[in-house]
Amino acid sequence: MWTKIRSTIWEIVKFVAITLVIVLPIRTFVAQPFIVSGSSMHPTFESNQYLVIDELSYYFREPIRGEVIVFKYPKDPAKHFIKRIIGLPGETVKITNGEVLITTVGNKPEQIKLAEPYVQENLAVANLEVKLLNNEYFVLGDNRPVSLDSRIWGPLPRNLITGRVFLRLLPPSTLAYLPGQPAQAK
Repeated sequence: MWTKIRSTIWEIVKFVAITLVIVLPIRTFVAQPFIVSGSSMHPTFESNQYLVIDELSYYFREPIRGEVIVFKYPKDPAKHFIKRIIGLPGETVKITNGEVLITTVGNKPEQIKLAEPYVQENLAVANLEVKLLNNEYFVLGDNRPVSLDSRIWGPLPRNLITGRVFLRLLPPSTLAYLPGQPAQAK
């Protein structure tokens, strides 16, 4: 009997050790869970949806316009927000009568009107123009009338970005890979 107990204890110890060696590093450096709270990303994401955030991609490439990201709120880094990237480093974001215009950077800067099929109700907001620095992003919620975003608190520093939304797991009827991401980001 003692042999059976020792064997069971040894199996539990091995299970815990394997879990710590495999799961903990993945959870810490690769992916983390996130539960949507609030309606700032409606209709793309609803409150209480369970997401998995990809924390690894941005070690190898920079974020792309249109990607949905999770980040530490600049005014209180203990809180995490979910928003969509609108403006990239060095660009100028101009909002006029609810339309978003981006002045790109590079050899041939151009001004583009951002097509936003994910925005259902784009109430006219105060006109705004922001020139982003080299490490800043401009982020907006899809539900503009209720979103607390870069229009309110300014550009998002790169170092506060946690990662992009990789999976929507719950509820099961909304299961999706890279939900809400633009086609070029998939």
